[in-house]
Amino acid sequence: MLRLAVTGADGFVGRHVAALAAERGHRVVAVCRAPDAMVPGADAVIEADLTEAWPRTPPVDAVVHLAALAAVGPSFDEPVRYIADNAAMTAHLCEALLHGPRPAPRVIAASTGAIYARSERAVDESVPLAFASPYAVSKSTVDSLLSYYRHRGLDTVVARPFNHIGAGQGPGFLVPDLIARLDALEPGAALRVGNLDAERDYTDVRDVAMAYLLLAEAPVLEHDIYNIASGRARSGHEVLAAICAAKGRELPSLRAGRRRPLDVPRVVGDASRLRRELGWAPRFDFETSIAAAIEARV
Repeated sequence: MLRLAVTGADGFVGRHVAALAAERGHRVVAVCRAPDAMVPGADAVIEADLTEAWPRTPPVDAVVHLAALAAVGPSFDEPVRYIADNAAMTAHLCEALLHGPRPAPRVIAASTGAIYARSERAVDESVPLAFASPYAVSKSTVDSLLSYYRHRGLDTVVARPFNHIGAGQGPGFLVPDLIARLDALEPGAALRVGNLDAERDYTDVRDVAMAYLLLAEAPVLEHDIYNIASGRARSGHEVLAAICAAKGRELPSLRAGRRRPLDVPRVVGDASRLRRELGWAPRFDFETSIAAAIEARV
């Protein structure tokens, strides 16, 4: 049994991490910005604005740091806020641990597969970095902070999940946005979409949560960066087709909407390091993830 602090525990991924951790016999301290947040599986909930300070928490063995501004699209409109807030949350956490009791807990921090450069092959941890959004820049800054604090003596681990989907994902992401637009679509009307030609690697949020917990549970880790990915890319058209099939409806006609200033055509991740070292593998297929996302909206 571990004592875990989970930041952003009332968010999309955080709720799954907290619930799965409880199922695996761990004790969870949920750190949330929202007052009176409800987090199933948590033993305690602490309200805190991590952009201002790290709160006083009970002693823990590991921190799964998920709190962040995480939607790519809005980062183009608020680049300074994304970079400043995501860096501040990480720095406040690590400074508190650096000057706190020893041994300090391991920090497993959520980065993103979106910070890698374009690659003709599946993206592993050796691929150079490049930045197609202020969100990606903010996560690279977080990664740099974690590297700095690792050199200062903290046990920090960077997890780079590629796109993840499933029950509870909010607006601003492809799957929930397509589901919402389809639900609101008038018969015969065209569906407004962005760039559905782009191909992305989608993993079920429950599998992402399991990866974070395996990184927390491992007595020793060989590396300080781990990708989390399914190893297969799907276009937005495939995502839309899967949603329509799950809902038992025909594909609608499409009309072009807003596109991002920079959009990488194809991204597929390589999580061989995580598979090899910790035995991680996706448990939920793409269609199951889509069905879970739809069912959660009913």
